[in-house]
Amino acid sequence: MALAADMQQLTNTITQKAVLIEKLQQELHKVIVGQQYMIERLLIGLLSNGHVLLEGVPGLAKTLTIKSLAQAIDAKFSRIQFTPDLLPADVVGTMIYQQHAGDFAVRKGPVFANFVLADEINRAPAKVQSALLEAMQEKQVTIGSNSYPLPVPFLVLATQNPIEQEGTYPLPEAQVDRFMLKVVVGYPSKEEELAILLQQTAAGKPATIQPVLSIIEIIEARELVKQVYVDEKIFKYIIDIVFATRFPSQYGLHQLASVIGFGASPRASISLAQAAKAHAFLQKRAYVIPDDVKAIALDVLRHRIGLTYEAQAENMQADDVVQLILKNVKVP
Repeated sequence: MALAADMQQLTNTITQKAVLIEKLQQELHKVIVGQQYMIERLLIGLLSNGHVLLEGVPGLAKTLTIKSLAQAIDAKFSRIQFTPDLLPADVVGTMIYQQHAGDFAVRKGPVFANFVLADEINRAPAKVQSALLEAMQEKQVTIGSNSYPLPVPFLVLATQNPIEQEGTYPLPEAQVDRFMLKVVVGYPSKEEELAILLQQTAAGKPATIQPVLSIIEIIEARELVKQVYVDEKIFKYIIDIVFATRFPSQYGLHQLASVIGFGASPRASISLAQAAKAHAFLQKRAYVIPDDVKAIALDVLRHRIGLTYEAQAENMQADDVVQLILKNVKVP
């Protein structure tokens, strides 16, 4: 009885806080037409403290959505345009010699912000991409001999273009794994594209985004997400899904044994549980159900599964592998 009462109280609190998140979404839709899936995934990353990688062709409002999200929250935002000549110091900062003082001072880079937009992240070489690794995982940056904590919240929201390969550097597996979600952004529908046309060609002043949430409110929402209840059966379901990417034959998926080069890491299990909690929160629930895990599994796993040359020859994508696993792993 006590547990039921606690769950009811948590549900009521989540419902109240979810209204603020809905207000945030409404603010974003002032300038973003459609793209509800992308917006929801960005919110899941925000609520579960996970970095998000957006992949899609140019012109799908990836950069605009991230920028608008930062504007709708009263927080510090910085944008880094990744280019082949970018240096690690351009991202994290460096030591500057001050002649008048006769010593070195730290000049912090644009990574010292609540929201960091890494635009076209695959256009910079590996040494620049690796400069983000410590920041993304440890939430700190080392400049010289000292380490400096990054602000809270700290979120890297990155974009990359999948169709252009010239002048790009594929992200190392170690870095990709640090993104909680990899979201594939699709084209808008006919109705949405018509609305975009009307919005962009309309006379008058364009809509602007106003801050509707504070950092404190985001941190409070995150604390509520942590309290969302996950039953042991759900945890076991998550583990089964992740283990099926490593040992597919044990789950009756013998056809995947030759197409999976390597499976998802333990970070995938953690991310799947955290993202499922955030998904339940957005549905105004105080507990996770299997549908929450299924809804977020593609975004959590697609970039954590390595495919063999045989998979490429058969034109099989990571999404196909995850879909097969979700169909075959027993749901609690």
